[in-house]
Amino acid sequence: MSGTARRTAADPAEVPWLMAEEERATEGRDTVTVLDDRPAAPEVPPLRRNRDFRLLWGGAGLSLLAGRATAVAYPLTVLWATGSPGDAGLVGTALLLPQLVMQLPGGALVDRWDRRRVMVAAGLGQTLVAGLVVALLVSGHTWLWALLIAAFAEGALGVLHQLAERAAVPSVVPAEQLPAALTGNEARTRGAAIAGQPLGSGLVGLAAALPYAAAAVAQLASVLCLFGIKGKLQQQRAAPPARLGTEIREGLVWMWRQPFLRAVMTAVAVTNVLFQGLNLAVMSGIQDNHGTQFEVGLVLSLSGAGGLVGALTGGWWQRRLRLRTLVLGGLLAWTALMAPVAAALHTPVLLGALFAASGYVGGVFNVAGGVLLVRAAPDRMRGRANSLANLVGSGAMAAGPVAAGFLLEATGAVRSVLALSAVMALTALCALLSPGLRKAPYPESESPA
Repeated sequence: MSGTARRTAADPAEVPWLMAEEERATEGRDTVTVLDDRPAAPEVPPLRRNRDFRLLWGGAGLSLLAGRATAVAYPLTVLWATGSPGDAGLVGTALLLPQLVMQLPGGALVDRWDRRRVMVAAGLGQTLVAGLVVALLVSGHTWLWALLIAAFAEGALGVLHQLAERAAVPSVVPAEQLPAALTGNEARTRGAAIAGQPLGSGLVGLAAALPYAAAAVAQLASVLCLFGIKGKLQQQRAAPPARLGTEIREGLVWMWRQPFLRAVMTAVAVTNVLFQGLNLAVMSGIQDNHGTQFEVGLVLSLSGAGGLVGALTGGWWQRRLRLRTLVLGGLLAWTALMAPVAAALHTPVLLGALFAASGYVGGVFNVAGGVLLVRAAPDRMRGRANSLANLVGSGAMAAGPVAAGFLLEATGAVRSVLALSAVMALTALCALLSPGLRKAPYPESESPA
């Protein structure tokens, strides 16, 4: 039948418009209008209606809150039980040590194993550790060696949980919603830090075992959230896993070949050292000016609050500025905010305002860095990419107070702040001239598979 378009996928007797089309064709008409019955592309639902993301976000938030609370509770428990600041420092170090020693192997394991199972096992392990600490304290014993082991185990399991969760986010969120999802994650992290510290110290004041009991309940609830997630949290692996050392080396080589990411991580490492030093310098300066511990806590809390607001608005900045502009702008803003701290050491209100503004920049910066990591790293490499970023940041934060302590003893608070400000300015200048930041941030593609 010449000049006639016909559909063969449906029976004309079942579809009225096809029957009319057949009738027109038999009447000798040469032109037939063919209607497109293909379904329209489904609209991407907003994140608040993405069940898998909400469960992942909420479960990880409970785990983070529990971790922040016990991070304060461990050293306080030991300090109140033994009266020894040295012992309290030891247990605090045991809790943070996995941030250095577990990052690289943890990233490789998260890329190798099923991420949901990693988070479930980590959450159940943290629940068990918290329960054992409760049993220990209720029995009336405060064995330092037992608390050291418990703190290290909790810290190690927390590293695995956080690496797996961060690597899993792109599997439950469409690429166009990643900035919004990571904005929510950064806000959650800041919120957990703000709420966790007073929660942990307050519960210790009521009963020594109470913060660990609350942490056990929160970790168990976090695990239950994971069982509600329907989708897979990683892509199918095409090849069997290599040796652990080989996979760690592969991650290091991949990171070295990302000039933009490498330049950003270097800048982050330097600024982490500087801000840890600045915190210590401010504590010393407030003490020199006959201030109180409350004033120190207020200034640092305002920094956290500013970071929370910065995280919530990070997506807005992402949509309007290029990533290079955000990185350079953040470094320049920090330089402008750090120098006036030297003149404000005797004015806690002004100090709080400066720290809140610096925290705001940090919140925006962290969202930008999170988007960079998940877009630059392919799915099979995301655990290792996050672990390397965490290792650089954690290692730098550990070095900051030590270096600042020697500087403070040699020069005093005001000169130390000015020296730190000069190094921040130099860091911003080096970033401005860095060849790595002139290259495309995603060398292979905008959204790697």
